Amino acid sequence: MKMKPLAPECGVEVEGVQLAEARGETLESIKQAIWEHGVAVFRDQELGPEAQIDFARAWGGIDINAYFPLDDRWPEIAVVRKRADQQTNIGGAWHTDHSYDQVPAMGSILAARVLPPTGGDTLFSHMGAAYDALSDDLKARIEDLSAFHTADHVYQEGGIYAQTDQGADLRGHEVRTGATHPVVIRHPRTGRRLLYVNPSFTIHFTGQTGAQSLPLMQELWAEAMKPAHQCRVVWQPGTVTIWDNRTTWHNALNDYQGHARELHRITLTGEPLAA
Repeated sequence: MKMKPLAPECGVEVEGVQLAEARGETLESIKQAIWEHGVAVFRDQELGPEAQIDFARAWGGIDINAYFPLDDRWPEIAVVRKRADQQTNIGGAWHTDHSYDQVPAMGSILAARVLPPTGGDTLFSHMGAAYDALSDDLKARIEDLSAFHTADHVYQEGGIYAQTDQGADLRGHEVRTGATHPVVIRHPRTGRRLLYVNPSFTIHFTGQTGAQSLPLMQELWAEAMKPAHQCRVVWQPGTVTIWDNRTTWHNALNDYQGHARELHRITLTGEPLAA
């Protein structure tokens, strides 16, 4: 098994391993790489739905997504789909999955099933690198802050997706979410300090209104969005990508109008977060 960086601060491509067979020390090495680099890409994988579920179970627990379409044959798998006739994609903004849960998901295993001829790449940004790049003054300002996260404005009836052509395909309009987390967390496995706010689900700092929170939030988001902290995953047939939600943001690019794209996602159970 060999690893090569995708970018200086984020991401790694792993060669010489089939995830369907990855267990024991190999699996532990994969986990460590993802915790540190934020995201790992595996090419030429033979990982059908059953094998994807088996691999996820070998990793740990599986969280069932409340919003994405499911396939009755494999309820553990959330279907990330955009039809050729749809204009809106899923995940087309910078975000961290499940930050709105009390115990956010560790990350996801995402397998390519249907891809457009070009486009549909996914960007990732490393929140450890983003935190390290903050000024000492800014680090001091956020040291003891916490923030409230929710997905209600995105998925509920009348929410962001309900106003698009993805609305009818999504579930969970009645689900209500909300969680408060430290703005700076320590990764539960590596101990690295990570910036833990994102523009899709973080609403305000504890004790402040959204309007009061926005100027400082925008400063943090601006650092996290800098290209220096990012990598790009270019999808190909047989590609599987695994990422850590604590360590990264991601953004699915919507630049393939008129073509279908479908990926199968399994969400991995996480651990409580702490400052």
